[in-house]
Amino acid sequence: MAPRPDEILVAPKVVLHDHLDGGLRPATVVELAGEIGHDLPTRDAGELAAWFVESASSGSLERYLETFSHTVAVMQHREALIRVATECAEDLAADGVAYAEVRYAPEQHLTGGLTLEQVVEAVEEGFRLGEERAQQAGHPIRVATLLTAMRHAARSTEIAALAVAYRDAGVVGFDIAGAEAGFPPTRHLDAFEYLRRENAHFTIHAGEAFGLPSIWEALQWCGADRLGHGVRIIDDITIAPDGTAKLGRLAAYVRDKRVPLEMCPSSNVQTGAAASIAEHPIGLLTRLRFRVTVNTDNRLMSGTSMSRELTLLAEAFGYDLDDFQWFAVNAMKSAFIPFDERLALINDVVKPGYAALAAQRAFAAVRGPVR
Repeated sequence: MAPRPDEILVAPKVVLHDHLDGGLRPATVVELAGEIGHDLPTRDAGELAAWFVESASSGSLERYLETFSHTVAVMQHREALIRVATECAEDLAADGVAYAEVRYAPEQHLTGGLTLEQVVEAVEEGFRLGEERAQQAGHPIRVATLLTAMRHAARSTEIAALAVAYRDAGVVGFDIAGAEAGFPPTRHLDAFEYLRRENAHFTIHAGEAFGLPSIWEALQWCGADRLGHGVRIIDDITIAPDGTAKLGRLAAYVRDKRVPLEMCPSSNVQTGAAASIAEHPIGLLTRLRFRVTVNTDNRLMSGTSMSRELTLLAEAFGYDLDDFQWFAVNAMKSAFIPFDERLALINDVVKPGYAALAAQRAFAAVRGPVR
């Protein structure tokens, strides 16, 4: 039975890969840009939303990343960071997200005179306020943060230390992001070695614009706990004429080790990592029972939400509520918060939420159509 839009909206969701600077409300971008005199392609919020999606849909990761020049520009002051983080939590909660790990690069928010520490503290203040407002609106959510270092820059060790310093204040992990080609994760080995010594978690953007070598380096050289995107692992899987799959050594390792894959379907189509949603590797990887999770990446640039991503997957692959629960449990198992807290969210929020939806379906089936 195809899930209805109302079921998808209220179904408990978990997102592990969502960029703070990629999820602003278009109206907020317009307002904040006006306050600082930043030029935008248009000052109409609706037109601006369309511009972001169109500009990000070039099929190039590099062109996709250029759209962030506008969102980052309006996130250079404490009040702006608090507002953006607050609205992020509210928007995710309203979409049925129960747990979210939102990432951003503190080093990109310093031109207004803030220190790295002040950036982190402003964002955390915003998330706590957003959680409070979401709770009051009847949509409880927990938001954790990942601090990102830009892979083309040289501040990764500094950002890693910042992540460790604030891990009792809401920061749960570290990430590197940016263009993959020419900027391998091994450039940041010092940061990853430091994080391992500190018993800290980290994920790495890998296997999106670049292929298997990027994934191999992220796992075997750097020791990543998760893979950001990881779609190119499909290149190490061969499908025989009878439909059976043969996994190469790396793909088998990823599946056997239950390495979480932070899949972002709409974003991957925009950047050319997948030809379409129907042809996205998530279909095969799910069938082969890799540790697949579904994510938004950049809600503004993709014009998306977790509900929309799940809707697209349901249309492309026939997924139902059971599949959505599997994705959510996968993500919750892979989150960077402590085990007991993950287990509590699975047993107290995710599974009961889907059980309630199943019960509603069963009741409707027994009652029959209303005459």
